[in-house]
Amino acid sequence: MNSNKYIKGRGAQQKVHNRFSEHQHEIRDDFLNYCLEQRESIHKYQTEYIDIFPKTVVNKVTSPDVGMMYSLNPYQGCEHGCVYCYARNSHEYWGYGAGLDFESKILIKKNAPELLEKKIKHKNWKAYPISLSGNTDCYQPVEKKLQITRKLLEVFLKYKHPVGIITKNALIQRDIDILSELAKDNLVGVFLSITSLQEKTRRILEPRTASIKKRLETLEKLNQAGIPTSVMMAPIIPSINSHEILPLAEEISKRGAKSLGYTVVRLNGAIGKIFTSWLENTLPDRKEKILNQIMQCHEGNLNDSEFGRRMKGSGNIATQIHQLFALARKKYFPKTEKMHLNCDLHDQYKDGQYKLF
Repeated sequence: MNSNKYIKGRGAQQKVHNRFSEHQHEIRDDFLNYCLEQRESIHKYQTEYIDIFPKTVVNKVTSPDVGMMYSLNPYQGCEHGCVYCYARNSHEYWGYGAGLDFESKILIKKNAPELLEKKIKHKNWKAYPISLSGNTDCYQPVEKKLQITRKLLEVFLKYKHPVGIITKNALIQRDIDILSELAKDNLVGVFLSITSLQEKTRRILEPRTASIKKRLETLEKLNQAGIPTSVMMAPIIPSINSHEILPLAEEISKRGAKSLGYTVVRLNGAIGKIFTSWLENTLPDRKEKILNQIMQCHEGNLNDSEFGRRMKGSGNIATQIHQLFALARKKYFPKTEKMHLNCDLHDQYKDGQYKLF
Protein backbone atom coordinates (compact mmCIF):
# COMPACT_ATOMS: atom_id res chain seq x y z
CA MET A 1 0.00 0.00 0.00
CA ASN A 2 1.23 3.49 -0.84
CA SER A 3 0.84 5.12 2.59
CA ASN A 4 1.90 8.54 1.28
CA LYS A 5 -1.09 8.76 -1.04
CA TYR A 6 -3.69 6.57 0.68
CA ILE A 7 -6.64 8.45 2.25
CA LYS A 8 -7.39 6.45 5.36
CA GLY A 9 -11.05 5.77 6.09
CA ARG A 10 -12.21 6.40 2.53
CA GLY A 11 -12.81 4.02 -0.35
CA ALA A 12 -12.40 6.42 -3.27
CA GLN A 13 -8.93 7.92 -3.30
CA GLN A 14 -9.77 11.00 -5.30
CA LYS A 15 -12.48 13.47 -6.18
CA VAL A 16 -13.99 12.58 -9.55
CA HIS A 17 -15.41 15.17 -11.90
CA ASN A 18 -19.17 15.08 -12.56
CA ARG A 19 -19.80 14.06 -16.18
CA PHE A 20 -22.97 16.17 -16.25
CA SER A 21 -21.13 19.36 -15.35
CA GLU A 22 -21.32 22.12 -17.96
CA HIS A 23 -17.61 22.74 -17.47
CA GLN A 24 -16.03 19.43 -18.38
CA HIS A 25 -12.64 20.25 -16.87
CA GLU A 26 -13.87 21.89 -13.67
CA ILE A 27 -13.52 19.79 -10.51
CA ARG A 28 -15.74 20.57 -7.51
CA ASP A 29 -13.42 21.89 -4.80
CA ASP A 30 -15.77 23.61 -2.37
CA PHE A 31 -15.33 20.91 0.28
CA LEU A 32 -11.55 20.89 -0.20
CA ASN A 33 -11.44 24.68 0.23
CA TYR A 34 -13.48 24.36 3.40
CA CYS A 35 -10.95 21.91 4.82
CA LEU A 36 -8.07 24.24 3.98
CA GLU A 37 -9.84 27.20 5.53
CA GLN A 38 -10.22 25.20 8.72
CA ARG A 39 -6.49 24.39 8.54
CA GLU A 40 -7.20 20.68 8.26
CA SER A 41 -5.23 18.17 6.27
CA ILE A 42 -6.63 17.67 2.77
CA HIS A 43 -6.70 13.96 3.62
CA LYS A 44 -9.33 14.49 6.33
CA TYR A 45 -12.53 14.63 4.29
CA GLN A 46 -15.17 15.26 6.90
CA THR A 47 -18.67 14.06 6.12
CA GLU A 48 -21.30 16.68 5.33
CA TYR A 49 -25.02 15.95 5.82
CA ILE A 50 -27.48 17.76 3.56
CA ASP A 51 -31.27 17.73 4.05
CA ILE A 52 -33.35 17.29 0.91
CA PHE A 53 -37.13 17.21 0.59
CA PRO A 54 -38.34 14.85 -2.17
CA LYS A 55 -42.00 14.60 -3.10
CA THR A 56 -41.87 10.81 -3.41
CA VAL A 57 -39.52 8.14 -2.03
CA VAL A 58 -40.78 4.82 -3.43
CA ASN A 59 -39.09 4.19 -6.77
CA LYS A 60 -40.09 1.67 -9.40
CA VAL A 61 -37.09 -0.41 -10.50
CA THR A 62 -37.07 -0.93 -14.26
CA SER A 63 -33.93 -3.09 -14.56
CA PRO A 64 -35.15 -6.66 -15.23
CA ASP A 65 -32.20 -8.43 -13.58
CA VAL A 66 -32.08 -6.65 -10.22
CA GLY A 67 -34.58 -8.86 -8.41
CA MET A 68 -36.77 -6.10 -6.96
CA MET A 69 -39.67 -4.03 -8.27
CA TYR A 70 -39.71 -1.14 -5.78
CA SER A 71 -36.97 0.47 -3.72
CA LEU A 72 -36.69 3.17 -1.08
CA ASN A 73 -33.45 4.92 -0.14
CA PRO A 74 -33.65 7.23 2.92
CA TYR A 75 -30.12 8.43 2.15
CA GLN A 76 -28.32 9.29 -1.10
CA GLY A 77 -24.58 8.84 -1.02
CA CYS A 78 -23.09 6.40 1.47
CA GLU A 79 -20.43 6.93 4.11
CA HIS A 80 -19.49 3.26 4.05
CA GLY A 81 -17.20 4.13 1.14
CA CYS A 82 -17.18 0.75 -0.62
CA VAL A 83 -14.85 1.41 -3.53
CA TYR A 84 -16.71 -0.83 -6.00
CA CYS A 85 -20.23 0.49 -5.28
CA TYR A 86 -22.40 0.77 -8.41
CA ALA A 87 -24.47 3.49 -6.71
CA ARG A 88 -21.59 5.97 -6.91
CA ASN A 89 -22.71 7.02 -10.39
CA SER A 90 -26.13 8.08 -9.10
CA HIS A 91 -24.52 10.85 -7.05
CA GLU A 92 -23.76 12.67 -10.28
CA TYR A 93 -27.49 13.25 -10.82
CA TRP A 94 -27.48 15.31 -7.62
CA GLY A 95 -24.63 17.50 -8.87
CA TYR A 96 -21.80 15.77 -7.02
CA GLY A 97 -18.95 13.48 -7.98
CA ALA A 98 -18.89 9.67 -7.79
CA GLY A 99 -15.60 9.62 -5.85
CA LEU A 100 -15.05 11.25 -2.47
CA ASP A 101 -18.25 13.30 -2.84
CA PHE A 102 -20.30 10.11 -2.81
CA GLU A 103 -19.03 9.11 0.63
CA SER A 104 -18.58 12.57 2.17
CA LYS A 105 -21.74 14.41 1.02
CA ILE A 106 -24.76 12.48 2.31
CA LEU A 107 -28.25 13.62 1.28
CA ILE A 108 -30.90 12.97 3.91
CA LYS A 109 -34.64 12.44 3.38
CA LYS A 110 -36.11 13.16 6.80
CA ASN A 111 -39.64 13.14 5.41
CA ALA A 112 -39.28 9.60 4.02
CA PRO A 113 -41.55 7.94 6.66
CA GLU A 114 -44.41 10.38 5.95
CA LEU A 115 -44.03 9.90 2.19
CA LEU A 116 -43.98 6.11 2.57
CA GLU A 117 -47.14 6.17 4.68
CA LYS A 118 -48.89 8.34 2.10
CA LYS A 119 -47.85 5.97 -0.69
CA ILE A 120 -48.93 2.68 0.87
CA LYS A 121 -52.21 4.13 2.20
CA HIS A 122 -53.28 5.22 -1.28
CA LYS A 123 -56.41 3.41 -2.42
CA ASN A 124 -54.76 2.32 -5.67
CA TRP A 125 -51.60 0.91 -4.10
CA LYS A 126 -51.30 -2.87 -4.20
CA ALA A 127 -48.83 -4.37 -1.75
CA TYR A 128 -45.55 -5.56 -3.18
CA PRO A 129 -42.22 -5.85 -1.31
CA ILE A 130 -40.37 -2.54 -1.12
CA SER A 131 -36.61 -2.88 -0.76
CA LEU A 132 -34.76 -0.59 1.61
CA SER A 133 -31.27 0.12 0.25
CA GLY A 134 -31.82 -0.63 -3.41
CA ASN A 135 -29.14 2.00 -4.02
CA THR A 136 -27.39 3.06 -0.79
CA ASP A 137 -27.30 1.48 2.68
CA CYS A 138 -30.23 2.41 4.92
CA TYR A 139 -28.11 1.56 8.00
CA GLN A 140 -25.09 3.70 7.18
CA PRO A 141 -23.52 5.54 10.19
CA VAL A 142 -25.82 8.59 10.31
CA GLU A 143 -28.84 6.29 10.79
CA LYS A 144 -27.71 5.71 14.38
CA LYS A 145 -28.56 9.33 15.13
CA LEU A 146 -31.46 10.07 12.76
CA GLN A 147 -33.33 6.72 12.94
CA ILE A 148 -35.12 7.31 9.64
CA THR A 149 -34.92 3.61 8.76
CA ARG A 150 -36.38 2.62 12.11
CA LYS A 151 -39.31 5.01 11.52
CA LEU A 152 -39.82 3.48 8.08
CA LEU A 153 -39.98 0.01 9.63
CA GLU A 154 -42.60 1.26 12.08
CA VAL A 155 -44.71 2.34 9.11
CA PHE A 156 -44.31 -1.04 7.41
CA LEU A 157 -45.35 -2.77 10.63
CA LYS A 158 -48.35 -0.47 11.22
CA TYR A 159 -49.76 -1.22 7.79
CA LYS A 160 -48.61 -4.86 7.60
CA HIS A 161 -46.65 -4.17 4.44
CA PRO A 162 -43.81 -6.41 3.19
CA VAL A 163 -40.27 -4.99 3.17
CA GLY A 164 -36.86 -6.28 2.12
CA ILE A 165 -33.62 -4.93 3.57
CA ILE A 166 -30.11 -4.96 2.13
CA THR A 167 -27.31 -3.86 4.47
CA LYS A 168 -23.74 -4.47 5.60
CA ASN A 169 -24.06 -2.64 8.90
CA ALA A 170 -24.51 -4.29 12.30
CA LEU A 171 -26.72 -1.35 13.33
CA ILE A 172 -29.67 -3.39 12.08
CA GLN A 173 -29.45 -5.28 15.39
CA ARG A 174 -30.97 -2.20 17.05
CA ASP A 175 -34.25 -2.86 15.21
CA ILE A 176 -34.62 -6.56 15.96
CA ASP A 177 -37.71 -5.74 18.05
CA ILE A 178 -39.59 -4.37 15.02
CA LEU A 179 -38.11 -6.87 12.56
CA SER A 180 -39.17 -9.83 14.68
CA GLU A 181 -42.74 -8.50 14.77
CA LEU A 182 -42.72 -8.17 10.98
CA ALA A 183 -41.28 -11.67 10.68
CA LYS A 184 -44.21 -13.16 12.60
CA ASP A 185 -46.40 -12.39 9.58
CA ASN A 186 -43.69 -13.13 7.00
CA LEU A 187 -43.39 -9.45 6.15
CA VAL A 188 -39.61 -9.04 6.14
CA GLY A 189 -36.50 -10.55 4.61
CA VAL A 190 -32.94 -9.34 5.28
CA PHE A 191 -30.05 -9.66 2.85
CA LEU A 192 -26.78 -9.11 4.69
CA SER A 193 -23.81 -8.20 2.53
CA ILE A 194 -20.60 -10.06 3.45
CA THR A 195 -17.86 -9.94 0.83
CA SER A 196 -14.93 -11.40 2.72
CA LEU A 197 -13.87 -13.21 5.90
CA GLN A 198 -10.62 -11.27 5.99
CA GLU A 199 -10.69 -8.10 8.08
CA LYS A 200 -7.67 -6.73 6.21
CA THR A 201 -9.60 -6.97 2.94
CA ARG A 202 -12.71 -5.43 4.49
CA ARG A 203 -10.81 -2.44 5.84
CA ILE A 204 -9.46 -1.34 2.46
CA LEU A 205 -12.41 -2.46 0.31
CA GLU A 206 -15.26 -1.24 2.55
CA PRO A 207 -13.55 1.15 5.00
CA ARG A 208 -16.49 2.40 7.10
CA THR A 209 -18.62 -0.72 7.24
CA ALA A 210 -19.13 -3.04 10.20
CA SER A 211 -16.30 -5.48 10.86
CA ILE A 212 -16.57 -9.05 9.59
CA LYS A 213 -16.92 -10.25 13.18
CA LYS A 214 -19.88 -7.92 13.78
CA ARG A 215 -21.56 -8.91 10.52
CA LEU A 216 -21.33 -12.61 11.32
CA GLU A 217 -22.67 -11.87 14.79
CA THR A 218 -25.52 -9.88 13.20
CA LEU A 219 -26.39 -12.78 10.90
CA GLU A 220 -26.56 -15.11 13.88
CA LYS A 221 -28.66 -12.78 16.03
CA LEU A 222 -31.17 -12.03 13.27
CA ASN A 223 -31.73 -15.71 12.62
CA GLN A 224 -32.01 -16.47 16.34
CA ALA A 225 -34.77 -13.84 16.48
CA GLY A 226 -36.69 -15.62 13.71
CA ILE A 227 -35.88 -13.04 11.04
CA PRO A 228 -35.16 -14.78 7.70
CA THR A 229 -31.71 -13.69 6.57
CA SER A 230 -29.70 -14.47 3.46
CA VAL A 231 -26.19 -13.38 2.50
CA MET A 232 -25.07 -11.56 -0.62
CA MET A 233 -21.40 -12.03 -1.49
CA ALA A 234 -21.42 -9.08 -3.82
CA PRO A 235 -19.39 -8.32 -5.66
CA ILE A 236 -16.94 -11.10 -6.36
CA ILE A 237 -13.66 -9.46 -7.43
CA PRO A 238 -11.14 -11.82 -9.07
CA SER A 239 -7.89 -12.13 -7.10
CA ILE A 240 -9.32 -10.15 -4.17
CA ASN A 241 -12.14 -12.24 -2.69
CA SER A 242 -12.87 -14.89 -5.36
CA HIS A 243 -10.89 -17.50 -3.39
CA GLU A 244 -13.20 -17.09 -0.36
CA ILE A 245 -16.43 -18.43 -1.85
CA LEU A 246 -16.40 -21.86 -0.22
CA PRO A 247 -15.05 -20.79 3.21
CA LEU A 248 -17.59 -17.97 3.41
CA ALA A 249 -20.47 -20.24 2.39
CA GLU A 250 -19.50 -22.70 5.12
CA GLU A 251 -19.25 -19.98 7.77
CA ILE A 252 -22.61 -18.33 7.04
CA SER A 253 -24.43 -21.67 6.80
CA LYS A 254 -23.32 -22.39 10.38
CA ARG A 255 -24.86 -19.11 11.48
CA GLY A 256 -28.29 -19.70 9.99
CA ALA A 257 -28.24 -17.98 6.60
CA LYS A 258 -31.11 -19.19 4.42
CA SER A 259 -29.26 -18.79 1.12
CA LEU A 260 -26.22 -17.29 -0.59
CA GLY A 261 -26.26 -14.96 -3.59
CA TYR A 262 -23.56 -13.16 -5.55
CA THR A 263 -22.68 -10.83 -8.41
CA VAL A 264 -19.44 -10.40 -10.34
CA VAL A 265 -17.91 -6.93 -10.06
CA ARG A 266 -18.51 -4.55 -12.96
CA LEU A 267 -16.95 -1.11 -13.04
CA ASN A 268 -19.57 1.00 -14.81
CA GLY A 269 -19.42 4.74 -15.41
CA ALA A 270 -16.96 6.64 -13.22
CA ILE A 271 -16.27 3.58 -11.05
CA GLY A 272 -13.62 2.23 -13.43
CA LYS A 273 -11.43 5.27 -12.80
CA ILE A 274 -12.14 5.24 -9.05
CA PHE A 275 -11.34 1.54 -8.71
CA THR A 276 -8.16 1.83 -10.78
CA SER A 277 -6.94 4.70 -8.60
CA TRP A 278 -7.77 2.65 -5.50
CA LEU A 279 -5.71 -0.27 -6.79
CA GLU A 280 -2.75 2.03 -7.41
CA ASN A 281 -2.86 3.16 -3.78
CA THR A 282 -3.72 -0.11 -2.06
CA LEU A 283 -2.62 -3.08 -4.20
CA PRO A 284 -0.19 -1.66 -6.79
CA ASP A 285 1.64 -4.96 -7.31
CA ARG A 286 -1.64 -6.72 -8.22
CA LYS A 287 -3.29 -3.89 -10.13
CA GLU A 288 -2.79 -5.18 -13.68
CA LYS A 289 -3.70 -8.76 -12.81
CA ILE A 290 -6.94 -7.74 -11.11
CA LEU A 291 -8.01 -5.35 -13.87
CA ASN A 292 -7.21 -7.92 -16.59
CA GLN A 293 -9.23 -10.60 -14.82
CA ILE A 294 -12.20 -8.26 -14.40
CA MET A 295 -12.01 -7.47 -18.12
CA GLN A 296 -11.98 -11.20 -18.91
CA CYS A 297 -15.35 -11.41 -17.13
CA HIS A 298 -16.89 -8.70 -19.32
CA GLU A 299 -15.97 -9.31 -22.92
CA GLY A 300 -12.66 -7.42 -22.62
CA ASN A 301 -14.14 -4.40 -20.80
CA LEU A 302 -14.32 -3.27 -17.18
CA ASN A 303 -18.11 -3.12 -17.50
CA ASP A 304 -20.88 -4.96 -19.30
CA SER A 305 -24.33 -3.34 -19.50
CA GLU A 306 -26.15 -6.29 -21.07
CA PHE A 307 -29.12 -7.24 -18.86
CA GLY A 308 -28.89 -10.80 -17.61
CA ARG A 309 -25.17 -11.02 -18.29
CA ARG A 310 -23.80 -7.92 -16.54
CA MET A 311 -24.27 -9.28 -13.00
CA LYS A 312 -22.78 -12.74 -13.58
CA GLY A 313 -20.15 -12.05 -16.22
CA SER A 314 -18.97 -14.34 -19.01
CA GLY A 315 -15.79 -16.12 -20.03
CA ASN A 316 -13.56 -18.64 -18.25
CA ILE A 317 -13.04 -16.77 -14.98
CA ALA A 318 -16.75 -16.01 -14.60
CA THR A 319 -17.50 -19.68 -15.34
CA GLN A 320 -15.12 -20.75 -12.57
CA ILE A 321 -16.92 -18.40 -10.16
CA HIS A 322 -20.31 -19.84 -11.20
CA GLN A 323 -19.05 -23.38 -10.62
CA LEU A 324 -17.69 -22.54 -7.17
CA PHE A 325 -21.03 -21.04 -6.15
CA ALA A 326 -22.91 -24.05 -7.51
CA LEU A 327 -20.67 -26.29 -5.41
CA ALA A 328 -21.10 -24.04 -2.34
CA ARG A 329 -24.87 -24.10 -2.63
CA LYS A 330 -24.99 -27.86 -3.16
CA LYS A 331 -22.74 -28.49 -0.15
CA TYR A 332 -23.97 -25.88 2.34
CA PHE A 333 -27.45 -24.84 1.13
CA PRO A 334 -29.04 -27.99 -0.34
CA LYS A 335 -32.58 -26.95 0.61
CA THR A 336 -32.51 -23.30 -0.43
CA GLU A 337 -35.94 -21.81 -1.01
CA LYS A 338 -36.62 -18.43 -2.58
CA MET A 339 -37.94 -15.86 -0.12
CA HIS A 340 -41.60 -14.96 -0.72
CA LEU A 341 -43.02 -12.26 1.52
CA ASN A 342 -46.67 -11.89 2.52
CA CYS A 343 -48.55 -9.35 0.38
CA ASP A 344 -52.03 -10.38 1.52
CA LEU A 345 -52.38 -8.56 4.85
CA HIS A 346 -51.84 -4.98 3.74
CA ASP A 347 -55.30 -4.33 2.27
CA GLN A 348 -56.82 -5.22 5.65
CA TYR A 349 -54.61 -2.67 7.45
CA LYS A 350 -54.61 0.24 5.01
CA ASP A 351 -56.11 2.60 7.57
CA GLY A 352 -53.61 1.50 10.21
CA GLN A 353 -55.87 -1.00 11.92
CA TYR A 354 -57.46 -4.32 11.03
CA LYS A 355 -60.66 -4.03 8.99
CA LEU A 356 -63.38 -6.37 10.20
CA PHE A 357 -65.55 -5.86 7.13
